[in-house]
Amino acid sequence: MGERERELYEQHAQAVYRYLFSLCTQADLAEELTQETFCQALRQLDRFRGECSPQVWLCAIAKRLWYKELERRRKTVTLDRQTWEELPGEERPEDDLQRREERLALYRAMQHLDAETREVIHLRLAGEFSFRDIGEILGQSEAWARVRFYRGKGKLMQLLGGKKDE
Repeated sequence: MGERERELYEQHAQAVYRYLFSLCTQADLAEELTQETFCQALRQLDRFRGECSPQVWLCAIAKRLWYKELERRRKTVTLDRQTWEELPGEERPEDDLQRREERLALYRAMQHLDAETREVIHLRLAGEFSFRDIGEILGQSEAWARVRFYRGKGKLMQLLGGKKDE
Protein backbone atom coordinates (compact mmCIF):
# COMPACT_ATOMS: atom_id res chain seq x y z
CA MET A 1 0.00 0.00 0.00
CA GLY A 2 1.41 3.36 -1.04
CA GLU A 3 1.44 6.63 0.88
CA ARG A 4 -1.73 7.94 -0.81
CA GLU A 5 -3.66 4.79 0.05
CA ARG A 6 -2.38 4.72 3.64
CA GLU A 7 -3.35 8.37 4.10
CA LEU A 8 -6.83 7.73 2.68
CA TYR A 9 -7.32 4.87 5.13
CA GLU A 10 -5.98 6.75 8.16
CA GLN A 11 -8.10 9.83 7.46
CA HIS A 12 -11.40 8.09 6.75
CA ALA A 13 -11.47 4.58 8.24
CA GLN A 14 -13.02 5.68 11.54
CA ALA A 15 -15.80 7.68 9.83
CA VAL A 16 -16.59 4.79 7.47
CA TYR A 17 -16.67 2.37 10.42
CA ARG A 18 -19.02 4.67 12.40
CA TYR A 19 -21.29 4.98 9.38
CA LEU A 20 -21.43 1.21 8.89
CA PHE A 21 -21.92 0.58 12.60
CA SER A 22 -24.84 3.01 12.57
CA LEU A 23 -26.39 0.92 9.81
CA CYS A 24 -25.72 -2.59 11.06
CA THR A 25 -25.19 -2.06 14.84
CA GLN A 26 -22.73 -4.98 14.92
CA ALA A 27 -19.10 -4.15 15.61
CA ASP A 28 -17.63 -7.22 13.88
CA LEU A 29 -19.74 -6.77 10.77
CA ALA A 30 -19.01 -3.03 10.64
CA GLU A 31 -15.27 -3.78 10.84
CA GLU A 32 -15.50 -6.42 8.12
CA LEU A 33 -17.48 -4.11 5.83
CA THR A 34 -15.05 -1.25 6.53
CA GLN A 35 -12.15 -3.41 5.38
CA GLU A 36 -14.05 -4.48 2.27
CA THR A 37 -14.93 -0.84 1.56
CA PHE A 38 -11.26 0.10 1.52
CA CYS A 39 -10.31 -2.95 -0.56
CA GLN A 40 -12.85 -1.91 -3.20
CA ALA A 41 -11.87 1.75 -2.94
CA LEU A 42 -8.19 0.98 -3.46
CA ARG A 43 -9.00 -1.07 -6.56
CA GLN A 44 -11.04 1.88 -7.90
CA LEU A 45 -8.81 4.71 -6.68
CA ASP A 46 -7.57 5.59 -10.17
CA ARG A 47 -11.22 6.14 -11.22
CA PHE A 48 -12.02 8.52 -8.34
CA ARG A 49 -12.47 11.90 -10.04
CA GLY A 50 -12.90 14.05 -6.94
CA GLU A 51 -16.48 15.12 -7.73
CA CYS A 52 -17.27 14.65 -4.05
CA SER A 53 -15.16 14.35 -0.92
CA PRO A 54 -13.27 11.07 -0.38
CA GLN A 55 -15.39 10.43 2.73
CA VAL A 56 -18.63 10.70 0.75
CA TRP A 57 -17.21 8.43 -1.96
CA LEU A 58 -16.12 5.84 0.63
CA CYS A 59 -19.49 5.94 2.39
CA ALA A 60 -21.25 5.39 -0.92
CA ILE A 61 -19.13 2.26 -1.42
CA ALA A 62 -19.86 1.21 2.17
CA LYS A 63 -23.58 1.72 1.68
CA ARG A 64 -23.57 -0.48 -1.45
CA LEU A 65 -21.72 -3.19 0.49
CA TRP A 66 -24.24 -2.95 3.34
CA TYR A 67 -27.15 -3.35 0.92
CA LYS A 68 -25.42 -6.36 -0.64
CA GLU A 69 -25.04 -7.82 2.84
CA LEU A 70 -28.74 -7.26 3.57
CA GLU A 71 -29.61 -8.85 0.26
CA ARG A 72 -27.41 -11.81 1.08
CA ARG A 73 -29.09 -12.26 4.42
CA ARG A 74 -32.58 -11.53 3.06
CA LYS A 75 -33.64 -10.14 6.39
CA THR A 76 -33.56 -6.85 8.20
CA VAL A 77 -31.33 -6.12 11.12
CA THR A 78 -33.30 -5.53 14.29
CA LEU A 79 -32.15 -4.00 17.52
CA ASP A 80 -33.04 -6.18 20.45
CA ARG A 81 -32.14 -6.18 24.12
CA GLN A 82 -29.41 -8.80 23.64
CA THR A 83 -27.65 -6.59 21.07
CA TRP A 84 -27.58 -3.69 23.51
CA GLU A 85 -26.43 -5.89 26.39
CA GLU A 86 -23.41 -6.98 24.35
CA LEU A 87 -22.20 -3.39 23.92
CA PRO A 88 -19.30 -2.37 26.18
CA GLY A 89 -20.44 -1.07 29.56
CA GLU A 90 -19.58 1.98 31.63
CA GLU A 91 -18.07 2.18 35.10
CA ARG A 92 -21.42 2.46 36.93
CA PRO A 93 -23.86 -0.33 36.03
CA GLU A 94 -26.96 1.75 36.86
CA ASP A 95 -25.84 4.54 34.48
CA ASP A 96 -25.07 2.00 31.79
CA LEU A 97 -28.51 0.41 32.20
CA GLN A 98 -30.26 3.77 31.97
CA ARG A 99 -28.30 4.75 28.83
CA ARG A 100 -29.03 1.37 27.27
CA GLU A 101 -32.75 1.74 27.97
CA GLU A 102 -32.74 5.26 26.53
CA ARG A 103 -30.94 4.09 23.38
CA LEU A 104 -33.33 1.18 23.02
CA ALA A 105 -36.31 3.52 23.35
CA LEU A 106 -34.76 5.85 20.77
CA TYR A 107 -34.13 3.06 18.27
CA ARG A 108 -37.62 1.66 18.80
CA ALA A 109 -39.05 5.12 18.14
CA MET A 110 -36.86 5.46 15.05
CA GLN A 111 -38.58 2.40 13.56
CA HIS A 112 -41.68 4.61 13.20
CA LEU A 113 -39.81 6.97 10.86
CA ASP A 114 -39.55 6.45 7.13
CA ALA A 115 -36.33 4.82 5.93
CA GLU A 116 -34.80 8.00 4.46
CA THR A 117 -35.35 10.02 7.63
CA ARG A 118 -33.96 7.18 9.73
CA GLU A 119 -30.84 7.07 7.56
CA VAL A 120 -30.34 10.85 7.78
CA ILE A 121 -30.55 10.67 11.58
CA HIS A 122 -28.10 7.74 11.68
CA LEU A 123 -25.64 9.58 9.47
CA ARG A 124 -25.88 12.78 11.49
CA LEU A 125 -25.74 11.28 15.00
CA ALA A 126 -23.75 8.08 14.67
CA GLY A 127 -21.69 8.96 11.62
CA GLU A 128 -21.22 12.61 12.63
CA PHE A 129 -21.57 13.72 9.01
CA SER A 130 -22.37 17.28 7.98
CA PHE A 131 -25.72 17.95 6.33
CA ARG A 132 -23.84 18.65 3.10
CA ASP A 133 -22.15 15.23 3.23
CA ILE A 134 -25.44 13.54 4.09
CA GLY A 135 -27.08 15.16 1.10
CA GLU A 136 -24.23 14.00 -1.15
CA ILE A 137 -24.30 10.44 0.21
CA LEU A 138 -28.04 10.16 -0.34
CA GLY A 139 -28.11 12.02 -3.66
CA GLN A 140 -30.05 14.98 -2.27
CA SER A 141 -29.38 18.59 -1.30
CA GLU A 142 -27.99 19.89 1.98
CA ALA A 143 -31.33 21.63 2.64
CA TRP A 144 -33.20 18.35 2.10
CA ALA A 145 -30.94 16.63 4.65
CA ARG A 146 -31.50 19.43 7.20
CA VAL A 147 -35.28 19.33 6.77
CA ARG A 148 -35.37 15.51 7.06
CA PHE A 149 -33.23 15.61 10.20
CA TYR A 150 -35.23 18.29 12.00
CA ARG A 151 -38.61 16.82 11.05
CA GLY A 152 -37.40 13.40 12.16
CA LYS A 153 -36.08 14.85 15.40
CA GLY A 154 -39.46 16.47 16.06
CA LYS A 155 -41.28 13.22 15.38
CA LEU A 156 -38.91 11.34 17.71
CA MET A 157 -39.52 13.88 20.45
CA GLN A 158 -43.26 13.35 20.06
CA LEU A 159 -42.87 9.58 20.12
CA LEU A 160 -40.63 9.71 23.20
CA GLY A 161 -43.02 12.00 25.05
CA GLY A 162 -41.14 15.28 24.70
CA LYS A 163 -42.37 18.52 23.18
CA LYS A 164 -42.07 19.03 19.46
CA ASP A 165 -39.31 21.46 18.54
CA GLU A 166 -40.99 24.09 16.32
